[in-house]
Amino acid sequence: MTNPYRILGLSLILAGVIFTPISLFIINSVLLAAMGISMLIIGFSCFALANTRPYISPEACEVMLKTGMENTAALLEELGLKNKAIYLPASMRDGHPQALIPLSDKGIIQQVRKKIPGRLIVRYGSNPDDIAIAVTTPGSMNIATLESRPGPTSEEIESALSYILIGLLDLASSVSVSMSESRVEVEIKESRLSYEDIWYYQCLGSPLASIAATVSCEALGKPVKVIGESGNAQKSNIKLEVLA
Repeated sequence: MTNPYRILGLSLILAGVIFTPISLFIINSVLLAAMGISMLIIGFSCFALANTRPYISPEACEVMLKTGMENTAALLEELGLKNKAIYLPASMRDGHPQALIPLSDKGIIQQVRKKIPGRLIVRYGSNPDDIAIAVTTPGSMNIATLESRPGPTSEEIESALSYILIGLLDLASSVSVSMSESRVEVEIKESRLSYEDIWYYQCLGSPLASIAATVSCEALGKPVKVIGESGNAQKSNIKLEVLA
């Protein structure tokens, strides 16, 4: 029994069970008996709180997230890559959504071939320079929490993002999505995570942008790229481009 709420609750319940009858029948003090009953109530409340405490603490999750981000950032810095990542749906990546970071910065990537093999270094086009590294992102892991794939509408993308960012991760207070031609714009209010101008974010975007891009590419069934991200503690704006 390692849960601190459960240990505290059990201690208070045992103390209340012993203290209440002694106070009422031996000491003959109603006030002390009321204190014993209060200990029982607080003890049962703590016992109930033990079931609401997550199996893995938020601090542990943060450590694991930062570890993965720093390892990926070190790889990108070693290769000198700052190209924008291309988020691929699971259907194009052997059933597991990932992001491609092109090794070459020549030209603008507008088209990705239909099927990318499940390897670290992959070829995404027909040109000799169309080579990229494939990485798993925060969005790749969170997309698995959805019961079904969202449809290709702004309402369904917004619903999926709200479920992940608000209901599951508690990272924002509201999410709104708008679409126009080949663009998807996501507005996140009262975000718990802010954008940082670091190497990792320059390539893959922030964790919020990663989740937004992954959900969008899954919903649309097409590659998506983060082309803009800005905001503050009150509101974050994420701009995505849908590739052919």
